[in-house]
Amino acid sequence: MNPIQPPPHGTTPVQDGCTIMHVDMDAFFVTVELRTRPELIGKMVIVGQPEGRSVVLSASYEARAVGVRSAMPMVTAMRMAPSAVVIAPTHGLYQQVSAQIMAVFHSITDTVEQLSVDEAFLDISGSLRRLGTPLEIGALIRTRIAAEIGITASVGIAASKFVAKVASTRCKPNGMLLIEKQQTVAYLHTLPVEALWGVGAKTREVLARLGIFTVADVAATPVSSLQKALGSTGAALHALSWGIDPRPVTSWHQEKSIGAEETFAQDTFDDELLTRELLRLAHKVAGRLREAGLSGRTLALKIKYSDFSTITRSKALGAGTDSAGQIYAGAVALLQALGRRPQSVRLIGVRVERLDSVDSAPLQFSLDPREDNSRTAEVVGDAIAARFGSAKIVPARLLKPPELR
Repeated sequence: MNPIQPPPHGTTPVQDGCTIMHVDMDAFFVTVELRTRPELIGKMVIVGQPEGRSVVLSASYEARAVGVRSAMPMVTAMRMAPSAVVIAPTHGLYQQVSAQIMAVFHSITDTVEQLSVDEAFLDISGSLRRLGTPLEIGALIRTRIAAEIGITASVGIAASKFVAKVASTRCKPNGMLLIEKQQTVAYLHTLPVEALWGVGAKTREVLARLGIFTVADVAATPVSSLQKALGSTGAALHALSWGIDPRPVTSWHQEKSIGAEETFAQDTFDDELLTRELLRLAHKVAGRLREAGLSGRTLALKIKYSDFSTITRSKALGAGTDSAGQIYAGAVALLQALGRRPQSVRLIGVRVERLDSVDSAPLQFSLDPREDNSRTAEVVGDAIAARFGSAKIVPARLLKPPELR
């Protein structure tokens, strides 16, 4: 493990213009749990539900060394690492620690773009005079997170968001890497093609058929050829291969969508179970929309079958909605439109997209008074939950316990 990696060309780094950081915690859920289990440090550890059909939420680097990855089915992970210690997740704790991490970031700069519970972009251009060079600021962040929170972080520093993200990825775990502005293209061209944003397994296969295996190969390929193979993604990848990423760090980020999904304990064909779960998910999504002051104009349904194949169907709504009743009705219509299902269903999900604030996109209320009454009951339920905590109003149909994990 090398806490601070040298610059790509092995000389003293030129830090001018490198004012964007990507800071990412190392195996976040695992390291948070190990604060109270120091005897497990250095061992194979997996965070996830130890039973049922759950997936890996996080794995220690020792477990990753044998192939365990986040989102992998737990049964697969245990075959790869049968001696690993499995720890059930403590979700509330992770949110608390996340708030502490973000507080450290905001003490460094006001320009923080949070990406998830454990990572963010920082623009430190306004902090240089107060706190020192980019490398000094990166070291300060890592020191404070270790001392105040008890976990480790990796820091990438560069002139753009994309390259800063590349840097933090290449110096994990517990490292720091600055990629000089003048050396950006030379450094990127030493990397495999999957280092580019948007290159997953399928895109990598398409590029491989074209003889493209490295970032340098992408840079040397005409944009027209990339667009022919990948559409608009081709032009974006070509720009990234030359280190072109003009996007600024933005302190405020509006959700692009809000959704929820559930995996069944056993695969099912049961329409009653599927529609009841859609009702529960609709109320969950609608509650999140109202809490955020948002409404959505597109509804999407997700189905994952027993063979893990996944389909999605979506429909545009007449106007923005934050009503569980309207979301549920639309989701059921999408489910029914699928017709007879070819396989049993493993997972079902609902998502609302094309979000806007309720103030700027007034909600469209139905001429059917029953729908208005339904939303009114939901809003009353929000108020009750806000005042009395766990108390909430739910449809009577949901009082029947579902056969879910």
